[in-house]
Amino acid sequence: MRAVSAEPIRSERLVLLPLAVAHADEMAKVLADPALHTFIGGEPESADALRSRYARMLAGAPDPAVSWCNWVIRLEAESCLTGTVQATVGPSGRGRSAEIAWLVGTPWQGRGIATEAARALVGWLAGRSVHTAVAHVHPDHLASAAVAAAAGLTPTDRVQDGEVRWQAALPVGTLPSNRTLPPP
Repeated sequence: MRAVSAEPIRSERLVLLPLAVAHADEMAKVLADPALHTFIGGEPESADALRSRYARMLAGAPDPAVSWCNWVIRLEAESCLTGTVQATVGPSGRGRSAEIAWLVGTPWQGRGIATEAARALVGWLAGRSVHTAVAHVHPDHLASAAVAAAAGLTPTDRVQDGEVRWQAALPVGTLPSNRTLPPP
């Protein structure tokens, strides 16, 4: 299987731009609110720390069968970055699966940005022959559960590190790569 590489993804209001080290300065401001770490742990990182982390991420996964795809979310109307989405794509019993995640800065929450970005990402993955999308959501994080549901994922009875596994079987090859999924 060929590797999957992040490429720009467009939706109605957003462009998901492949992550670059140059995004670190703006993203340090976007992700500066300690409240963003309530469910994911850790604390906000400085621009220097993000530059180092982004460089490691861009170097790729140590396993050549796994692709690390990372994007920043750009809100076109405001010409600014608002968060991130990511997909770790790897082989599974049915072809490819992707572990996905999203994070939107506090000032942009409640505007449907995470939902729109996650739906665009899932649509893009379906266009790349990814059969299954998986996300892990803390059971108390109702906003992330709503995003997962809007992206077509459903909760399972599996729990990993205190988070519920959500997943969806994707309609492989049926969606253009730059389109979002239709409403569930």
